[in-house]
Amino acid sequence: MAPLSELQQAMTRRRFLELAGSGIGSAALATLFSDDLIAQAPVDGGGLPGLPHFAPKAKRIIYLFQGGAPSQHDLWEYKPQLANLRGTDLPDSVRQGQRLTPMTASQAGFPVVPSTFEFKQHGQSGAWISELMPHTAKIADELCFIKTMHTEAINHDPGVTFFQTGAQLAGRPSVGAWLSYGLGSMNQDMPTFVAMVTNRGGNPIYDRLWGSGFLPSEYQGVKFLSTGDPVLYLSNPPGVDRGLRRRFLDDLGKLNRSDGEAFGDPETTTRIAQYEMAYRMQASVPELTDLSGEPDSVFERYGPDSRTPGTFAANCLLARRLAERDVRFVQVFHRGWDHHTQLPRRIQTQARDVDQPQAALVSELKERGMLDDTLVIWGGEFGRTIFCQGRLTEETYGRDHHPRSFTIWMAGGGVKPGTVYGETDDFAFNIVKDPVHIHDLHATMLHLAGIDHTRLTYQFQGRDFRLTDVHGEIVQGILA
Repeated sequence: MAPLSELQQAMTRRRFLELAGSGIGSAALATLFSDDLIAQAPVDGGGLPGLPHFAPKAKRIIYLFQGGAPSQHDLWEYKPQLANLRGTDLPDSVRQGQRLTPMTASQAGFPVVPSTFEFKQHGQSGAWISELMPHTAKIADELCFIKTMHTEAINHDPGVTFFQTGAQLAGRPSVGAWLSYGLGSMNQDMPTFVAMVTNRGGNPIYDRLWGSGFLPSEYQGVKFLSTGDPVLYLSNPPGVDRGLRRRFLDDLGKLNRSDGEAFGDPETTTRIAQYEMAYRMQASVPELTDLSGEPDSVFERYGPDSRTPGTFAANCLLARRLAERDVRFVQVFHRGWDHHTQLPRRIQTQARDVDQPQAALVSELKERGMLDDTLVIWGGEFGRTIFCQGRLTEETYGRDHHPRSFTIWMAGGGVKPGTVYGETDDFAFNIVKDPVHIHDLHATMLHLAGIDHTRLTYQFQGRDFRLTDVHGEIVQGILA
């Protein structure tokens, strides 16, 4: 262990017992005796010295996360040869002993079920897209489809956590937190990282998915709400005007700085920065979320739900407005894709929710000259099986979780448009060419943001951690 610094020696026995008695002794110990927390990132929004490592292609990222796992077979993955195999059992040579969830492990068979929806090729790229996504089909030449995403996770919570933090177990920093830590803010009046959750039900979405993990809490995402204040406690309480709040924060800042100088807790400096950001957001966030100035043509473009706060359409419109204000990372969570039963009926509702607004978002970014430096990502935590879960009938079917291969798409931000990357076998079950793991996706995202993923690290508990752990290769084939 390194010798104690003067700052560390300033911690008296009385102060230690005071902190321990209030339940935060372990935090005090971590601050004092761990080299991890001595050198922290600047808290002025400037990011780490030396970053970006090279010129970024993407200044900002919008991630449209589709919780519940959309069926690639019914949206993007067209395998016409399966039409003649409907109802036949998936060959063992294809399944290769794949791990199954308890929901299908006891099935007597695994009948192949091709999609009931029609597919057509679109754009110069000739991408195959389902009739469920007619608006998205119109922007096919802006999209880069990755058909060979894969993951180790087979259940929702570890699957979503893996995509958001680079690990299946909770506790790691989210993607947006890593970007905030490394690159800092581009707009001091707005959060660096914003998360929004649409009001459709589905699998749980937890606050830790936009958390900072072991990074200082300054870098966690700010959740926007669809009712009341866009951000919790943004409004002043009754009897407190903006001038009084300013004086209160000035006095509180003096106390916090004195405490920080005396005891060196990095979270004290973070707390000061968060109070100041909240004060600035009192002016900037209400203006951002006030859509009254948007013309009717914009709402028509995003669809009928775009006037209703908390819908995917409204959140896509807000994502565009956040991007215009240089918010670095915008995370939109949309749930409801967990179609184990009644898939043909249920997926139509989901597709209607997302199709028009996501196409409008990409189109608007392009028209406003922002798509070139804004990376848009769409996808869920894993895919769904080609075989039917439960009873297969003429009218309906269900699909179980499938981590071995599934589809996401990306647009803008240095990604090659009009591209279909990777190939799966005839059953869309196994990858036969160009696999892309979650760590590879994260490495590529950071690369597009100007970051070498192997060099963005944070020391915690004696180890240098990074978003991609000890893995990750840049997917060169999708770069423009």
